[in-house]
Amino acid sequence: MATGKAPLLRRLAASLLLACCAAGATEVQAETLVFEPGERASWSLRNVFAFLRPGHFYRARRLHVETTPPGATLDLFYVRSGFQKRYEQTTAPVDLVLPRCIEASPRDSVTIRALADGYRQTTMHVRVCATPREMVVQLDPLPNTLRAVAHTYFSGRASLGFLLDESPTVRLQEAAGGFSVILAETAEAVELEDALRAIHSPLVGQVAARQLGEDLLVEVEWANGASPDAVELRSRQDHDAVRNLYRYSIDLVPGDRGALAVERARTALARIGPEDVTGCPAFFDAELRAVLDRAALARALRPRGDFTDPFLRAALRRLGEISPGGVIRLADGARYRPSEPLELAAAASEAALAEGYLALLRRFVEELEPAPYRVETLRSLVAPELSPSAFSAAVSRAEQRELRCRGSARSERRDAGRWLG
Repeated sequence: MATGKAPLLRRLAASLLLACCAAGATEVQAETLVFEPGERASWSLRNVFAFLRPGHFYRARRLHVETTPPGATLDLFYVRSGFQKRYEQTTAPVDLVLPRCIEASPRDSVTIRALADGYRQTTMHVRVCATPREMVVQLDPLPNTLRAVAHTYFSGRASLGFLLDESPTVRLQEAAGGFSVILAETAEAVELEDALRAIHSPLVGQVAARQLGEDLLVEVEWANGASPDAVELRSRQDHDAVRNLYRYSIDLVPGDRGALAVERARTALARIGPEDVTGCPAFFDAELRAVLDRAALARALRPRGDFTDPFLRAALRRLGEISPGGVIRLADGARYRPSEPLELAAAASEAALAEGYLALLRRFVEELEPAPYRVETLRSLVAPELSPSAFSAAVSRAEQRELRCRGSARSERRDAGRWLG
């Protein structure tokens, strides 16, 4: 029995040894930095009696500095009599070799300023003659976080919406190739980078975010072919009470204030007929509505003061005009007449349930936008907070359902032809 346990014990011991070695390998080694002013302090009466406390005045002094989170940037200042005698910048952890107390004045101090992206700057002061052996600098997270960016584009106009935990302090700066949004004391959510990289439209070519200490810099570049001189930037703020998020929006308004876009939209809506929302397109509509998040779809289609509100309202009115019976039908069984302003407003507040509405918006986008931007434009209307890859997958699934319907309809027509023949 004992001999049977020996191999098992050896394997356990080897596993523990490997785990300890791995943990030691991942530990960051502290840099050793000699941090002395380069000259002794002025002689004083305390130097005469220093021999009475040799452990205090003559021992070597070292200070080990770590930060939480680890790896923060450290600005180190050696201060004597109110004057900076030395400055160094390094990365935590670090071992500071300080002068002996006999070589320093009683008021010599070291100022440690710790900085890390996404955290508040923290400053601490320690006396050279009273330094502890170890110090951990605790960095507090920034009070605000950018949770999501919603990009909306339609018919020559665009909008960028920034969703944050707190009401932001913002600086907007225009540049030759675009503009920058500086969000003070704001951190970027980890999952936001891919969503920013995927934003594109005929006006917005690229969006990128960089953390600059306590501030978050969002850089927006104009798309190739866009005419930034004819675009005006307008900003506004509002509060999403349901999710307790603050929204800072930047509208990209063309020089004609959107008059051309309105005329193009009217013409496009007039070309949309019943065949675009009934039959097999109705299967696309139902499938896409089932795949998308209900709450997110309701937020996107509900009037909220965006430039898209008049376009969505006109599209909903057109849906009622071309639907059977001339009414807007909701998935819960409600019916609204588009000719009545109050009923149209009620339907707009529940537009996410309107049957055929998503199919009509797809056709609306096809009439107005070039092929490379159609899926992105539709996403910006019905799911601006959803990632482009996830929305493309949802549209593909809905189109497959529509294609199956069309294939089944063709089979039925062939069977009917054979029967009649």
